[in-house]
Amino acid sequence: MKCEMVKRINLEDISKEAEGYYANGDYYCSEAIVATIRNQFRVDMPIEAIAMTSGFPVGVGGSKCICGAVSGGVMCIGYFFGRTNPKDLKVNKTLELAKELHDYFTTKNKVLCCRILTKDMILGSEIHMKQCVSFTGDIAVKTAEIIARELDIEYNV
Repeated sequence: MKCEMVKRINLEDISKEAEGYYANGDYYCSEAIVATIRNQFRVDMPIEAIAMTSGFPVGVGGSKCICGAVSGGVMCIGYFFGRTNPKDLKVNKTLELAKELHDYFTTKNKVLCCRILTKDMILGSEIHMKQCVSFTGDIAVKTAEIIARELDIEYNV
């Protein structure tokens, strides 16, 4: 990863940016997470990384399986801490951090299943948008906290 990353991030800015992308219809949840982390950490992440997340919204292609926001967060964790060499054992740390994000979300929301999280909601309705915008901001912040903590980047609490 080539870049001159920031030395400090503002979690409120991260939440606002991610929520704004989703609320304004610029990006879906997973895309908003990756775009926000890319921008806020100022990493040399290819813009195509956002495109890689385009199949995750609405629980993976509309199947309503796993929350797209969490999928986007896990992809960001993988970008920073994942392996490119099959023998690299840092994959174990990446799995640990991904599980931390998963457990954070399920502790707050009981499930990771988009179908259950959006039960009886009409896609794009006010209640659906409010909930998913909130999930997007929350997961962007938690993802940023994990990355910042692991890379010793300061952030406001």
